[in-house]
Amino acid sequence: MKNVLVTGAAGFIGYHFVKQMLQDEDCNVIGLDCLNSYYDVTLKVDRLKQLGVTQHGRGWESQHKRFRFIEGDLSSKERIVNLLKECKVNYIVHLAAQAGVRYSTENPDAYVDSNIAGFVNICESIREYPIEHFVFASSSSVYGIANEVPYKEEDNTSSPISLYGASKKANEVIAHSYSHLYDIPTTGLRFFTVYGEWGRPDMAYFLFADLITQEKPIKVCNHGNLSRDFTYVSDIVTSMKLLLFGKRSIDDNLFEVYNIGNSSPIRLMDFIETIEKHLGKEAGKKYLEMQEGDVYHTYADVQKLYDKIQFKPQVSLDEGIEKFIIWYKSYYKV
Repeated sequence: MKNVLVTGAAGFIGYHFVKQMLQDEDCNVIGLDCLNSYYDVTLKVDRLKQLGVTQHGRGWESQHKRFRFIEGDLSSKERIVNLLKECKVNYIVHLAAQAGVRYSTENPDAYVDSNIAGFVNICESIREYPIEHFVFASSSSVYGIANEVPYKEEDNTSSPISLYGASKKANEVIAHSYSHLYDIPTTGLRFFTVYGEWGRPDMAYFLFADLITQEKPIKVCNHGNLSRDFTYVSDIVTSMKLLLFGKRSIDDNLFEVYNIGNSSPIRLMDFIETIEKHLGKEAGKKYLEMQEGDVYHTYADVQKLYDKIQFKPQVSLDEGIEKFIIWYKSYYKV
């Protein structure tokens, strides 16, 4: 039986990954999340309900025999080590982090506490209690303003332009050193603009749907001259699972990073038009200059990922946005 600890289990990607993992009869999942108030906690609690977890007093009860949820943060290495020992964890998928590029300019302390100090506590815990594979979330933000697209894993990532991106680059450097020093099989995942149902309300597509529904104007940065490698969440979590349990050969590096993206960048205006189509409403638009911390384009080269897991994204933008809008209308009763 595989025992997998998933941090950030009540988050957007965390929820979808746990749901995917619970389809594996040979897998127990321990979910950890601090349920902070960066965005509406109700959404996080409702994700947990979808996984069969409900709150009872100060604790949580799971209806799923192979899923246990624990409310807590990463501030104590000792607490993490005890959890690893108690649950006999042999895989860790670390998704917990303070998210948001723009928010990092407003509250940098949150990024240092969660994304760096918390990350070191995870690494130190693995040093004390070795596991089979450590997988952690990085971000396309590490590329900063790259000179060439598509972005390749071997490109220079020494100059991210947001504190969020810098914290994710720090994770990669820290993880590499721990992997090298203590023989920890480690994989970093550079996610590219993940979207889908149960997403974060601060993400652009979610904000657009909210504002268009309320017949309020949306903000279009850099006058719409942006593109993003939008990647549907089911393609993300399928790739993650294949990497987590993929066979390792004697020639494999202990530490690797992979781009996980759709490898098909979409113009921002085309993206907005797709949301308008499925909402059945046209957006009022307020055009803005480029925002601090933003980049002009994201575009993942995913050849390395395909060579490893022989999987390519399956969900088109039109299909993914349709799924999101159906969920959005149902969840918010609009």
